Amino acid sequence: MSQMQFLLSNHPKWRLWRHFSFWFSWYIFQVYLYSFTPSPIFNKLGFWARIQINAGESFWYLIPNFFLSYLLVYWVIPRLVIPAKYLQTVFAVLFLIIATGLVSSFVSITIIEYFRLRYLANHSGMFPGISNTPLNIKIYLAFISGLRGSITIGGLAASIKLMKYFYHKQQQTLMLEQEKTKAELQSLKAQLHPHFLFNTLNNIYSHTQEKAPEAANMVIGLSTLLRYILYSCNAPLVPLQQETNMMLEYIELEKKRYDNQLEISIQVPDHYENLMIAPLLILPFVENCFKHGTSGMLDKPWISIDLRMSEGTLKLKCINGKARNIKTQIGGIGIENVRKRLVLLYPKRHQLSIIEEDEIYIVNLQIDLNTKAATTNEIHEVASI
Repeated sequence: MSQMQFLLSNHPKWRLWRHFSFWFSWYIFQVYLYSFTPSPIFNKLGFWARIQINAGESFWYLIPNFFLSYLLVYWVIPRLVIPAKYLQTVFAVLFLIIATGLVSSFVSITIIEYFRLRYLANHSGMFPGISNTPLNIKIYLAFISGLRGSITIGGLAASIKLMKYFYHKQQQTLMLEQEKTKAELQSLKAQLHPHFLFNTLNNIYSHTQEKAPEAANMVIGLSTLLRYILYSCNAPLVPLQQETNMMLEYIELEKKRYDNQLEISIQVPDHYENLMIAPLLILPFVENCFKHGTSGMLDKPWISIDLRMSEGTLKLKCINGKARNIKTQIGGIGIENVRKRLVLLYPKRHQLSIIEEDEIYIVNLQIDLNTKAATTNEIHEVASI
């Protein structure tokens, strides 16, 4: 049988096994405990004789145990403790303790007393005067004896119930957080894709009016990008080289807008060490260079993109010129989305700074990609649970 199913499953079969195991263990414990406990009645008996007597008495004392435990577990905790009705909880527990003592006394002076007297009648020579114990003393002893065990097992049952409740609550909270993270990541990607797509389509439209062949080449480039976005980007990680290639495809599309007027410097590594990266983390920064930089410059637009690898750490530096004394919002929705994704996917493993000066934008990004296995596991936990 599965350990987790046995402990946590709400299926009737597993719940029945749990309750049976719980009470059977408690019953055996009670039988052996009271067989070793000094008793003015049964000290003259041998150990196995005491075992036989306590086996019967412990069985009937399960009635007040059941009474207190199940009322605590299925009434007090769900209806009073969980809703934070603490004053009512105190009065309810006190009432149950007294009621349990009365149930214990009733069981003792009826059922248990009947079997005890029958046993004493068969061994009257060993227990002279025992049957003459006053009724009030018998009730008091039964009240204390049954209540002592009931409070112990009732407290244990209530503790287990609360532990299970808070465990399920914690698991539910974690699941909600993971679902929220997954939904947020999907939302960010959903916002990023149309944002880039519409910008590129606008560029193609402007070229198709005069340069149909060149526009056709742009459509091929756009098709490659869309294939990457629609298929590869569904995976939590993609090869870093593939992400870089898509960045270069995007740059080739954007260069068509400027003919030979754009000055652009691109440095990419020769080897990528088979590293993986979350998709669409680099492309938005390059897009931002064109959107908020060169597109606003009337003459001599320029961009510098430097992508390097150093011991498993990606280092990206994007610099682009902008029109002097024109203040624009840095980034926009695309960059803001990337900020959020970096926090979610690479916590404490990335550094991002965006600087706006009079004539340039500077973006510095570092991501630790060296811990490949850890990164893969964490992204799968965020994206798939």
